[in-house]
Amino acid sequence: MNNKQFILGLFILAIAFVSCQETPTEIICDAPLQSGVMQSKVCGMSLAAPRNPFMSDPMVEMKPLGISWVALLPYNSFDLATATINFDNFNWWGETVTGINACEAAAEAQNIKTMLKPQLWSRDAWIGEMDYITQAGWDTFHVHYTDFICYWAGVADSLEVDLFCIGTEVKQSTIKYPDYWENLIDTIRQIYSGPITYASNWDEYNQITFWDKMDYIGVDAYFALLPDATPSVCDLKTAWEPYVETLKAFSESWNKPMLFTEWGYLSLDGCAHNTWELEKERSSANVNEQAQANACQALLETFSQEDWWAGGFQWKWYADVATSPRDYSDDYTPQGKITEDVLKALYQ
Repeated sequence: MNNKQFILGLFILAIAFVSCQETPTEIICDAPLQSGVMQSKVCGMSLAAPRNPFMSDPMVEMKPLGISWVALLPYNSFDLATATINFDNFNWWGETVTGINACEAAAEAQNIKTMLKPQLWSRDAWIGEMDYITQAGWDTFHVHYTDFICYWAGVADSLEVDLFCIGTEVKQSTIKYPDYWENLIDTIRQIYSGPITYASNWDEYNQITFWDKMDYIGVDAYFALLPDATPSVCDLKTAWEPYVETLKAFSESWNKPMLFTEWGYLSLDGCAHNTWELEKERSSANVNEQAQANACQALLETFSQEDWWAGGFQWKWYADVATSPRDYSDDYTPQGKITEDVLKALYQ
């Protein structure tokens, strides 16, 4: 054997050795799903309010996935210009008391617990960006909000739902007017006798000062992780690490469990990054079920190990999706996608 052949042989052996060292790492990072790790947690799903009475029971469809909680979402409109809320003019059946009652009864029949989570919607702005220059504007909004949320607190109490969410991402109000919210909580406690939470946006929770009056610290957990089209489960878990430490410290500082009142991913390239930006670009993005599934697996397996984390509600599920003309292939829903297998494995 001449020197060139000897050197070439050593080079081939070196490559083979490095390959052998790298392969197990990849297998470990994308290991099989950790079966049943969510059994002691809130395995929740947010149900989009049905436009009409559902033809097939969505609770029956969710149950085989191991979903044990469902969030019912009556949306009501608010007028940004006048700071008023129109909560007696419902658009869809699922946003009426009749519809909420039917959904709650269907959930109870499947032994699924319920959270009632009234929300505000406007064509003019996201509620988290709502702000008023004048005190009069804020005063008007708060008068209307009190009427709105106390109305739904009464519904929650009459239906004996298991959890009531007193607001969702009302960011500027909660940060600027904590006294209003503390008084509002006292009023709600006189109407609804069960546990309560507030659904803070992911960049809002650490600015709220009334968590001591809540039963859960609620967070809508759309944290930016990685911009890759399809990041691996392993890399996503690593990206979660600094958030886990911060959220843990926050939960422990208030001595309250943390609940992800919303969490979820579009089934698109890059879904584990800036969701709010991807929402605007979804028509030009590639459908990617694997990216969604990886992101869901990483979140659930990461947080299921944490005692301070109570669980969460995935965003979201649609009733009668099979008969709808709409294309849900790029949506948050796991229906008919790889993510269904992830939920089955982790929830059951």
